[in-house]
Amino acid sequence: MKSLTPVDPAFLPGPQLSVVITDQYLRHCGAKPNKGEIRSWERSIPMLVQDLADVGLDGVELMIEHRLPLTAKRADVVLAGIGHGGEDRYVIVELKQWSSAELFEDDPNLVLVPGMRGGPKLHPALQANTYRDYLLDFTEGLQPSQVDSIAYLHYAQDGDVFDLLGDSGAAPTRMFTASRRGELLKYLASVFAPLSGAAAADRLEAARIRPTKQLLRHAAPVLKGRDHFVLLDEQRLAFELVRHAVEKAHRSDHKTVVIVTGGPGSGKSVIALSLLADMAARDYAAMHATGSKSFTETLRRYVARGSTRTKNLFKYFNSFMKATPNDLDVLISDEAHRIRETSANRYTRAEDRSGRAQLDELISAARVPVFLLDEHQIVRPGELGTVGDIRAHAIARGLDVHEVELDAQYRCGGSRLYENWVLGLLELGGEQPVVWSGDENFTVETVGTPHALESRLSMHIEEGYSARMTAGYCWKWSKPKTDGTLVHDVEIGDWSRPWNVYGDRSVGTAPPSVLWATHEGGFGQVGCVYTAQGFEYDYNGVIIGPDLIYRDGRLITNRAANRDPAITKKVADAEADRLIRNTYKVLLTRGLRGTILYSSDPETQDYLASLMRTAAEPRNA
Repeated sequence: MKSLTPVDPAFLPGPQLSVVITDQYLRHCGAKPNKGEIRSWERSIPMLVQDLADVGLDGVELMIEHRLPLTAKRADVVLAGIGHGGEDRYVIVELKQWSSAELFEDDPNLVLVPGMRGGPKLHPALQANTYRDYLLDFTEGLQPSQVDSIAYLHYAQDGDVFDLLGDSGAAPTRMFTASRRGELLKYLASVFAPLSGAAAADRLEAARIRPTKQLLRHAAPVLKGRDHFVLLDEQRLAFELVRHAVEKAHRSDHKTVVIVTGGPGSGKSVIALSLLADMAARDYAAMHATGSKSFTETLRRYVARGSTRTKNLFKYFNSFMKATPNDLDVLISDEAHRIRETSANRYTRAEDRSGRAQLDELISAARVPVFLLDEHQIVRPGELGTVGDIRAHAIARGLDVHEVELDAQYRCGGSRLYENWVLGLLELGGEQPVVWSGDENFTVETVGTPHALESRLSMHIEEGYSARMTAGYCWKWSKPKTDGTLVHDVEIGDWSRPWNVYGDRSVGTAPPSVLWATHEGGFGQVGCVYTAQGFEYDYNGVIIGPDLIYRDGRLITNRAANRDPAITKKVADAEADRLIRNTYKVLLTRGLRGTILYSSDPETQDYLASLMRTAAEPRNA
């Protein structure tokens, strides 16, 4: 948990200060700050420094751009000092250069700022208050009485932001304007004694980071309220093994790794959420992590719905680069087949590029690291979440390892027959292609055109079911047009549709990529493996592209037809073959009630149709 600069801004004018902070930003964040951030440092920080000086609080430390624990989010400033009772005190300051603003459609949590692009903004008082809650939720030993939060609109007069000043209900955070500078000075003097805050700042920087008991007690009923699953057989075994390992860890300072494997729909995520709820209820420090933005954001949106604080228990694999070993009791790594070689990316600053394995970071972070995975869902180069990798790493560290293989099947209508059929079709796991013999719990069919595929799925939607179309990554992926519409990149004959939205914002009625699988507007686009992985819907339409074709008696891969740069440029042919087959394994196993298949290659389409005949029918019928 670091701030960008330890320099004393009282000795630097605004422009010079911004140069120093910019240099720190580049080193810490690996990217240049935007013009708005630089302008804020030049204009806002000196004003805040002057306010402190005017009430004799020159010793209060300004922790500028203070990074919140286990996230990339930063508070503008955290003031660190000593309270009048000798205790450490902190004030989170959200600085705004707005000269005017008003509530958006009378919503107390949303604000419109004239001349600012991007639509409504979060009410600054609410923004500051959420930072306060987050800091308290993840900083061990920090008490609510030690931390305040304020919003400071230092250019605005009361009359220019009148809507924002009332009892907005947004947060208990205080808000100050230029008109209320006198009140701000009195407030600062009431919080801090005229002493140096350097030691308090150091203590906050060095504080132990983990979910606090107050967060866990808040999250437990929220998570439990979403838990309507019954764990059966191996699912319950995995759950109880983790429970036992956590209790053992506390009795004897023991560390155990638990690996849970299973195919699509075998209940891995059900186990993960059940564990998170149970650990929170027992006051054990537990967190959930994945390597998928779509999956994590969906969990935050639906599992933690209505609880911003609970959402913060859902992190990414690369959130634990600086985690203190064993600070967590349990770290649940869901979709662990997406673990990368390292957590570093192009934005990681040079001094943080240790080369440390991401797997080592995840194992180190908790007394009981839990990994839930399906090796046949590794679809990108550099993903190495395999049982062998995890086991070998744990054993090399002298750790106990428990492995559970899930046999139950909940996706694909509970059809073990269908899962094995897919493995055989793709020649994965030693299986061979066979004719689909049928299963009363799951339907499989082929159609001759993409029009028919979409029509059949539309029919199921009209019947009240959910449905999605997906495809192999064999068509270019364009940015939206200037008129705000999506480009119909997936083109087959006279049929065409766009890919799902690439990014975090809706385009027309099309939802952002992270919500494609769950938002009703997602049906109008074709999903790719990265947006479909981890999700399920009733009926699953799959377009097999020219990167998987039937030739000379078997399905072969054609990497030249694939458009994913990760596959076409970075791996050898054998690895590309495995990744393409795994991609279609993921796409083919998203359905709960049925799958509809279509291939853009005529010979492959004929082959698929031949496999739909029952075993009693002759192959040349």
